[in-house]
Amino acid sequence: MMQSRLASLNLEGLRSFLLSLVVALGAFPALAQQATPSLPLLFDSRERLAKPDLSALVRLRFLTSMDFPPFNFTDQNGKLAGFNVDLAREICTELEIADKCQIQALPFVDLKDALGASQGDAVIAGVAVTAELRRQFAFSRPYLMLPARFVRNVKVAVQGDAATALAGHTVGVVKGTAHEAMLASYFPKVKAMPFDSKDALLAALKEGKVEAAFADSLQLSFWVSSPASAKCCELFDGPYLSEQFLGEGMTVMLRQKDDVLTAALDHALAALSRSGRLQEIYLRYFPYGLY
Repeated sequence: MMQSRLASLNLEGLRSFLLSLVVALGAFPALAQQATPSLPLLFDSRERLAKPDLSALVRLRFLTSMDFPPFNFTDQNGKLAGFNVDLAREICTELEIADKCQIQALPFVDLKDALGASQGDAVIAGVAVTAELRRQFAFSRPYLMLPARFVRNVKVAVQGDAATALAGHTVGVVKGTAHEAMLASYFPKVKAMPFDSKDALLAALKEGKVEAAFADSLQLSFWVSSPASAKCCELFDGPYLSEQFLGEGMTVMLRQKDDVLTAALDHALAALSRSGRLQEIYLRYFPYGLY
């Protein structure tokens, strides 16, 4: 069975949904000038993680996939691009090993086995951290969280700008997802209406059959700003983060005994967060923001 990406996301649905928006919206970098969303800091600005000695490192091989925009994809020139790809390059620059770095794209289903067989040194592709995988692999500290958000139809009268104002309103959610469980736990006073798919949910929201929807912020932020929404809707309150429902966030997966390399990646991620370079990469690919 295909290893799932981040715990709250359905791989096939998310991939097709985001690919359709890539076509509708065009290249991601061209949009970055339209907004300046901020990226929450996941590293304490006072924390200083030691930089391990990598002088003996022969090369660092990052493995990723090319079917998960805007994280990993091939651009109009057929070159590998995306948030994770740019981040891998910045990590190598920060560690002063850019000349030793390689980035290779494989089918997502092959990434775990390829890392286990030492065909690469680190996977940066949105692999969901699970207890089972932690028994087999090591993980860097998270560098990005994907929150949940509400989106509401602008024709709906809501008294207030907080989620509590949705009490008694009909809120759509995709059935069987982490978001459905999270909505029931966090917002028991809304009238939850389950849908079989994200497409059905967004169609119902656009047509006013539900007053709001609760789903992944990544998909909602791009959809609201795309022609597909016809300006029907807007993001509402949030974001909402929950390790219990949405997982630990995006990390780099490594072999379990690569302690030095794991520490080096943590050092680089913390340094990129402090310097603002992680924020710069975020702005290239998330022009409408996730938070």
